[in-house]
Amino acid sequence: MSSEPMNAAPSPAPVPPLAAPAAEPAPRRRGVPRDVLAAWLLAAVAIVISVLLWQKLEGMQQQLARQSADAGNNAVEARALARQAEETARDAAAKAALLDTRIGEMSAYRAQLEDLVQTFTRARDENLAIDLETALRVAQDQTQLTGSVEPLLAALRTAERRLGRSADPRLVPVARAVAKDLERVKTASLPDTAGLLARIDQLLRQVDDLPLANDVGRARSEPAPGERAAQPPGSWWARWRDVLLAEARDLLRVSRIDRPEATLLSPEQAFFVRENLKLRLQGARLGLLARQYEAARADLSAAQTALGAWFDPASRRTQAAAALLQQIQGLTKAAELPRVQDTLAALGAASAVDAPAGSK
Repeated sequence: MSSEPMNAAPSPAPVPPLAAPAAEPAPRRRGVPRDVLAAWLLAAVAIVISVLLWQKLEGMQQQLARQSADAGNNAVEARALARQAEETARDAAAKAALLDTRIGEMSAYRAQLEDLVQTFTRARDENLAIDLETALRVAQDQTQLTGSVEPLLAALRTAERRLGRSADPRLVPVARAVAKDLERVKTASLPDTAGLLARIDQLLRQVDDLPLANDVGRARSEPAPGERAAQPPGSWWARWRDVLLAEARDLLRVSRIDRPEATLLSPEQAFFVRENLKLRLQGARLGLLARQYEAARADLSAAQTALGAWFDPASRRTQAAAALLQQIQGLTKAAELPRVQDTLAALGAASAVDAPAGSK
């Protein structure tokens, strides 16, 4: 009996169910705690926001850098424009000062001329012929410079009045010469410089289109659109035949050239021929502007010679240019301002007669 309680005493306690110990590690299987996960999420959001803010800040810095560079460039351009404006203002001031100086010189020159004319009208002595000759030469120079006959007319009328008040018989031939020159100046036809310049400019525009004598072009003209529409369509082989015949006709061209040296022009020489013709026309234009009609006529004559020598006389363009050049030459021949050579010769003769008398 005693052995039974002894054996019963150390008997183990009843084993609990296996499910109870397995319930303890369950929280470990759930993963990271919520607060840690929330902290990680907040950290990730903060990192993303920091990256976005950094990118935005970097973009703003780049934009500010570009704006700063643009502002610097604008400042440089503004300084350059300011310097340019300052230089322009200085140039304008210098030009204005030069113009003022020239205006003062012209005013002084005009005042001198007026004083000279008044002196001429008051003078009633033996130097009348010399005074009139000086006034007429000055008036003739003004006429040549301005292209107007008014200064010459005014000087001739003044000379006529003064000679009419003079009782010196030696000035009678001078009075007749003055009356003759006055009538010639009144009836003189002034050249139409603007019209001549316009015609020369028109001829200059046509020089590049003028065909040379050795130009190889199409001898026949293309049919008009109306003629092409009037032709029967025909078959395809007929159209090909017509095209081949037309091309075969264009392979050989027979023409007459009166100047054999014109056929030896190379393309480079043809370029210089055109440029030489342009230079002649430009020289005639400058001569008309400077009222050097002799030089203008010489340049127009040289241009006419070049046009007939090196360009195709059978071309309509060449014929039209030659007709226009002849018209310009005809107008230039009459483009001459009147002169008072008879009066000046009579005044010179009267001064030569007065000189021995004064020396005695």
